[in-house]
Amino acid sequence: MKAITNFEQLTSHLAERGTRKRVAVVCASDSSTQNAVAHALRDGFVDAIFIGSRDAVEANADIQCHTGHISYIDASTPDEAAQKAVALVREGKADILMKGLINTDNLLHAVLNKETGILPRGKVLTHITASAIPGYPKLLFFTDAAVIPYPTHEQRVEQVRYIVQLCHDFGIANPKVSLIHCTEKVGGKFFPFTEGYPEIIEQGKAGEFGTCIIDGPLDLKTSCCKESLVKKGISSPLEGESDAVIFPDIQAGNVFYKAITLFCHAETAGILAGPIAPVVLPSRGDSEQCKFCSLALAAINAR
Repeated sequence: MKAITNFEQLTSHLAERGTRKRVAVVCASDSSTQNAVAHALRDGFVDAIFIGSRDAVEANADIQCHTGHISYIDASTPDEAAQKAVALVREGKADILMKGLINTDNLLHAVLNKETGILPRGKVLTHITASAIPGYPKLLFFTDAAVIPYPTHEQRVEQVRYIVQLCHDFGIANPKVSLIHCTEKVGGKFFPFTEGYPEIIEQGKAGEFGTCIIDGPLDLKTSCCKESLVKKGISSPLEGESDAVIFPDIQAGNVFYKAITLFCHAETAGILAGPIAPVVLPSRGDSEQCKFCSLALAAINAR
């Protein structure tokens, strides 16, 4: 499989693959969620199960023209819709979970329920973003901009594991992963999290994440710009060509996310990794296009 380097290639690959993933959509009463799902139905890579908000969905002609690929489950409240959607995933009747117009806390309560949820014991819930940034020659994956405030070493290890797997899903045979810091030195006194970076690098070399190249600490510029790396006189196997970056905490990841979308007009897609199926959890400010790309991201990641 040739590496996918942009969202157009991703959606073309999914359409050509000819496999539809079953997406359980919770409370799709908003037009942006409906239109994103309609786009995915039109491109032929999903079948949609709408839980709750049936009247609103049935009023959308762009969805109704795909009658052979849509179904409905009634729910009287958003919480009931979330529980029913999570149950579909848990029972193997849906491959993707997608948030519509429901409070994030309500949906996550169902996802994380210890008895009936879909996060296996010992797994880490984290957010991964794929971004198409003007001027960068390929997609850049990063974590975590939305879920884990201050990742522990164990959580960071799982973030690396998930992001390498996602890169493999995109046909990136040997993804280059950078462990981000503001300098290129491990500094346990002020930045104790960096003390775990050498261990993660060694795990990568030992093949614990599959085929990949991991390096760090590196700043963002030396991670993604070969010229900057050379000017600083730094030797790194990433060669300034990172496919993925692991941010030290949610503040760094979230600021980066907001900066590239606001100032660079980057296209983004995001999923929650860790549950038994990818979860599309857009924010209120995400566009229809972002939701569609996130659904495509989930479709290529779904097992």
